[in-house]
Order: sequence, then C-alpha cells, then structure tokens
Amino acid sequence: MTSAQVDNGQADGPKAVDAPAGEGYQRGLGARQIQMIAIGGAIGTGLFLGAGKAIDRAGPSLILAYAIAGLVIFFIMRALGELLMYRPVSGSFSEYAREFLGPFFGFVTGWTYWLFWVVTGITEVTAAATYMTYWWDIPQWLSALVFTVILYGANLISVKLFGELEFWFSMVKVTAILGMILICAGVLTVGFSDAGDTATVANLWNDGGFFPQGIGGTLMTLQIVMFAFLAVELVGVTAGESKDPKTVLPKAINTVPWRIAVFYVGALIMILSVVPWSTFKPGVSPFVAAFEEMGLGIGAAIVNFVVLTAALSSCNSGMYSTGRMLRDLAINGQGPKAFTKLTKNGLPLVGTTFSAALMLVGVWINYQWPGDAFNYVVSFATISGMWAWIMILVCQIRFRAKADRGELPQSSFKAPGAPFSNWFALAFIGLVIVMMAIDKDARISLYCAPLWGLILGVSYLVLKARNPDNKAFAKR
Repeated sequence: MTSAQVDNGQADGPKAVDAPAGEGYQRGLGARQIQMIAIGGAIGTGLFLGAGKAIDRAGPSLILAYAIAGLVIFFIMRALGELLMYRPVSGSFSEYAREFLGPFFGFVTGWTYWLFWVVTGITEVTAAATYMTYWWDIPQWLSALVFTVILYGANLISVKLFGELEFWFSMVKVTAILGMILICAGVLTVGFSDAGDTATVANLWNDGGFFPQGIGGTLMTLQIVMFAFLAVELVGVTAGESKDPKTVLPKAINTVPWRIAVFYVGALIMILSVVPWSTFKPGVSPFVAAFEEMGLGIGAAIVNFVVLTAALSSCNSGMYSTGRMLRDLAINGQGPKAFTKLTKNGLPLVGTTFSAALMLVGVWINYQWPGDAFNYVVSFATISGMWAWIMILVCQIRFRAKADRGELPQSSFKAPGAPFSNWFALAFIGLVIVMMAIDKDARISLYCAPLWGLILGVSYLVLKARNPDNKAFAKR
C-alpha cells in the first residue's frame, strides 16, 4: 500500500485516489452488510453491560451524556467519511496518519488500533462468559476459551461469510432493542406487567432528580459512554473490501445520528422510565434487569441471549480488524512480512491467528479475576480506541487544508462544521481523558499508555535503524 500520488501538473487538477489494486482483498461486502455492520458496530458490551455501572454512577443524566457523546461521534464519523471518499483503503486510520502526519504516526496508529481490538476482543469475550453464568454455573474462563476458538474459526472462511454473520448478529441486536423499546412503551401506556403501577416518565427526575449523583457523577461516566461507542469506526476498516465504497460508506455513516438517538438515548429513556434508576446495579445488564423487574422472566432470558450475541459479534469484528491492520503495517514495512500473506480467499491468516492467540490472554484474566475482568480491560480499550479517533480528526484537518489549497482533490462528502467540529470533538476527548485520570478504576490505563508509547517509540527507532533505505520510514 502506498501513499496517495497527486499529479498537480494536470490541467483538471488533482485526482482522487482509490484503494490500491495490489491490496489483494476481495470486495465481498455488499451494501446490505455494510449498513448492518455500521448500525450494529456501536451496539455491544458498552451498552448492554457497561451501562449498568454507568446508570449506578449517574442515574438518568446518563441519557444526556450519551446524547452529547453521540454528537461528538457523529463529528468523528463525518471526518472519517471525508477521508474515505478521498481514498478508501482497508488500513484507513494508519494510512491517513502515515500520509498526513508522517510515518511514525502511521506506525503508532496501526499498532495501537490493532492493540485496541485485541483488548476489546478480551473485553467482549469476558462479557460473553459473564452472560453464560445467567443460565449455567460454569467457569468464566472455560466459556471464554470456547468462544475465542469458535470465532477464530469463523474468521478463516471468507470475508463474505464474515459480512453475513455480522449482518445477522446486528439484526438480532437491533430487533431486540426495538422490541425492548416497544415493550417499555406498552408498560408506560397500558400499564401491564409488575412494573405497570410504578412506570412513569417522572422516574427520570423523581428519584433524586435528573442528576442524582451531581454533575461530577455524570462526568465520571464519560469513559464508559465513550467505550460504548468504540467500533463505530469499523466501517473504515471495511473500505478495502466493500463492493462500492464511495456509495455505501456515506450512507452508512449518515445513519449515526438516528442510531444513537434510537438505540442509546431512546432505549435508556424507556428503560429508566419503566424502572427507577436506583434499581440497576453494576455488572448486571440493565436490559436483563429491566425485564426481571417487570416480571417477564422469559424476556430477561431472551435479552441475555441477545447481549451474548452482541458481545460475540464485537469480538468477531475485532478478529476481522486485527488481521487487516497487521497486514497494512507489514505491507508498509512496519510489521513482520509474514503478516502480508493472504489465503486464496483473500484472508490475512497469519495476522488473524496471531491476534486470536493474544486474545487467549482473556481466558487467563477470566481465570484469575472472574469478578473484575471486565473493568480491568475496559479503560485500556477506551484510551487506545480514542487514539484512532484523534488521528481521524487531525488527519481530516490536514486533508481539508491541503484540499482548500488545491494540493488534493476536494472530498465529495465533506464533514459539516469542520474544522471547528473537529476541535470540539478533540476537546471532548481531552475531557474524557481527564475524567479517566480522576477515576481510580480507569487510571491504570493512563499508566499503561505511556509504557505502550515507549515500546512503540523504541520499536520504531530500531526498525528505522535496521532499514535505513525503507521508504516506509521516509517523510511523504
């Protein structure tokens, strides 16, 4: 994969650059699959499991936190969309960082995003193992092991099958949340179920007010909220395997506002209206708890199955992403050459296998700390995932500046409000990092981040010294 080559000597101006033909991937992901990957990408553990802890900390004001964070996510996704229309490639985040900020930032972004998905995979398989204990008293580590092996096998067949699995995984999640909203609406209007007599929209402010834990409590949930939105950028990774990326990707990105409005804000408004916020406890899915409070036991079991599916879906996406990011790094000389190899079906076998092996660390975490495993990995996943968002925002600012000067073609899908929307999003991410530093449970990730940065810095210098003539380490 090479950087964009722009011929400024042409009379008709700069030319847009498509994904390199030598990428080697099969464009097996259609519009239907990309749309559902985009819709379902942000519906996972952060909403289904992490929201329980966030509700306990912030009460109904969590709704406002999701709404504001959702606006920030929209700005990030539109910035990504502008870059994707300029050049849709599978290693999008690291490729853009490499082109607009330099080879070091491409190196750091690629490896950090890879690490994010490895850690997220551990998080999701941990959540899935937690959900299994709802039905059976089996060790968490055993469930985590079985799920990791199954998902690894599913990623070795074809990208078309991956897309089809994600389509149905997402369909299950979307259907479940819409069903939950409709049931809650029925409880509020008709009054059926055990919660019928107490269900009221006034529950949003009656039990200690809308900010029962104060503004500080709401701010302290921001890292949990942002974790819930991690993976919305996955559509960028699928760019190199989309059948018609310049048509499909903008449509998928433009679904972000209503996705957030319905699946996060809408769902929480309905749940917290039917069941008082003080009923929910950390570590328990608010969806499952809501059904139990309504006396709909079978509904709780169904929702537990759905959230299990959601966790496995996110882990599956993680395995998909890691192999592609490792291959992008390897093609650019910033990773082992073995990661460049593809199977006859166009799958990065070596990179996916390496990543899946590291995800088995999640099995050990679940064996050592079955009760705290989820909280241990959430904060580090959040900080590493947000690095990709920061790079997207900064790269879009650099791209827009060059495009405005005529050095690059204007994008057909411009980010609204840029660059001011970018600066607002960057400031919000900075606030989240400050809140993580204050939170003793999340602070460990900020200790790990400098260590990871030091490892990457030393590795980069060693690789550059060993390969002084490698163009991957030259400024573009």
